[in-house]
Amino acid sequence: MHIHVFQHVPFEGVGCMESWFNAREARVTYTRLYESYQLPDITGIDLLIVMGGPMNVTDESYYPWLIDEKVFIREAIRTGVPVLGVCLGAQLIAAALGSCIFANKYKEIGWFPVELVNDNCELLPFPKRFPAFHWHGDTFDLPKGAVHLMRSDGCQNQGFMIGENVIGLQFHLETTPEVVELMIENCADDMIDGPYVQCPTTIREITVEFADLANVILSDTLDYLTS
Repeated sequence: MHIHVFQHVPFEGVGCMESWFNAREARVTYTRLYESYQLPDITGIDLLIVMGGPMNVTDESYYPWLIDEKVFIREAIRTGVPVLGVCLGAQLIAAALGSCIFANKYKEIGWFPVELVNDNCELLPFPKRFPAFHWHGDTFDLPKGAVHLMRSDGCQNQGFMIGENVIGLQFHLETTPEVVELMIENCADDMIDGPYVQCPTTIREITVEFADLANVILSDTLDYLTS
């Protein structure tokens, strides 16, 4: 199995997914877009994972690689490559397919529950309601033809699916205590007062309680996309 990862900043890596990769002896390659890079040959990629990052999908003047990345994502979807988008990655999928990305009414930073909104998703590996780790201020319109999967009290569009093998998740299921510390260290300015913004101490405490469950849900999602 060949998995390719688009990584946008050093501190938002694959988290718990590394264990899933190792358990399946996957060949994992990376495009680290914050370095000099060359996009891969799409041929032979069995799963494309598009990770998060603090930039906006429209920041093409600052990050010109966003243009090529969106073209690549669109081509991967067109050719049937399974794609998982995480946070910014979900927004990039939506933008690549022509949807608008815009500021959400609230920032969501910390652990807040999401819930399924579509009764036809019983075959997907998501509980009806589960805790998820969030770190975002933007949201998106659903891409044309997408199935709306999840919502939260703070954000209506938390997840979507296109066809049977493209999933975009606004939240982070890959979260580990190490991931949380990197986010707090590198994105502390995001932690303004708000109804859906938790303090670092609360985030750390809840991570200990809920990260394992989130990781299991993500593992099941990866199994679904590669089955």
